[in-house]
Amino acid sequence: MPSARGLAAALLALVSSAVAAQAPPQVSLLTFAPGEIYWQRFGHNALLVREDGVAPQVYNYGIFDFAQENFFLNFARGRMLYRLDVAPLDWTLRQYAAERRWAIEQRLALDDDQARALADFLAWNARPEHADYRYDYFLANCSTKARDAIDRALGGALRRHLEARPGTGTYRGEVLRLMAPMPSLMAAMDLGLGPRVDPPLDQWAEGFIPQRLMESLREVRVDDGDGGTRTLVAAERTLVAAAEAPAPAPPALTLPFLCGGLFLAGALLLLARAGARAWARGSFALLATLYATLAGLGGLVLLLGWLATDHWSMARNHNLLLIHPLWWGLLPALARRAGSRQPRQTIFARGIAVVIAVAGIAALPLALYGAQPNLHWVGLLLPPGLAVLYGLRRGR
Repeated sequence: MPSARGLAAALLALVSSAVAAQAPPQVSLLTFAPGEIYWQRFGHNALLVREDGVAPQVYNYGIFDFAQENFFLNFARGRMLYRLDVAPLDWTLRQYAAERRWAIEQRLALDDDQARALADFLAWNARPEHADYRYDYFLANCSTKARDAIDRALGGALRRHLEARPGTGTYRGEVLRLMAPMPSLMAAMDLGLGPRVDPPLDQWAEGFIPQRLMESLREVRVDDGDGGTRTLVAAERTLVAAAEAPAPAPPALTLPFLCGGLFLAGALLLLARAGARAWARGSFALLATLYATLAGLGGLVLLLGWLATDHWSMARNHNLLLIHPLWWGLLPALARRAGSRQPRQTIFARGIAVVIAVAGIAALPLALYGAQPNLHWVGLLLPPGLAVLYGLRRGR
């Protein structure tokens, strides 16, 4: 028969095990440096949960799959599906170390109930039936989902704090800043964004960028339960060390774009004035046809992005005053210009030319005083556009 001392020891061990099993988890925000591939340029973050007796788990809202059914169609329509995935911490850190991208952990000062609620929510959200979500480049990405989960555990306190603090820029400014190392892709994204991405951001909205969220959390204070406050970030440490690249700044585009536009316009004007020569007429028609074709194609993409997709950021794009499918209506007139010194242009072609000229000129004051900062695109596209119209007019 067991002794009283043995029974007491067994009971103590049982109670200790129960207490350990119920010990609250520890939750941290992980932030990773931007990478070299285009989809890595904005950096990344995830939530880390540590619990006794369980290997640390990383909850990552940034998972997508190129093999997903209709992936590229969904991307074009603005209906991409991302999902929450769970991976061991060691495996995650090895991936980022191999890519030479730093990783920083910010341990959150949550009380026991908040930490347990956040860990339970993440475990629920990671189930296959809950893991997928509709991705939005600015409003629902890896960073905003992590931010929203923390705010949920804090009962909305994080949102109230960050919305009261101004950010440092706009959605467009962040895109240009972080995509600056990839100029062609940066320019394409800038061309496609409308004025809805240009109002100033507060720190809550700015949290769509992982590093911005990390920096904002350092200043957040939350209720400590005793009538005071405490910092939300209890401790911060580097998990993967790597050289931090200098933070890029939004490039100044107006002068180089204007120089490019004036150069192209000058070439078109010279060819138009030398129209008595067959080679000049052919060269003008070729260059102008290329411009009109690309302007029509680019405008069609902007128009479809606004009217036929869920890309809210492409709505009411002022660049549609400069590039649009109406340019294709001039292609027959440009073909006639190539074959004759003084071709007879149709009333239809003349009417389209007038509409194109009025719309293009209207883009200038709108760029100077409107909501969308696209003066650089006006500088690049308006001069050659007017030169094309001048060449057609001179052909008459």
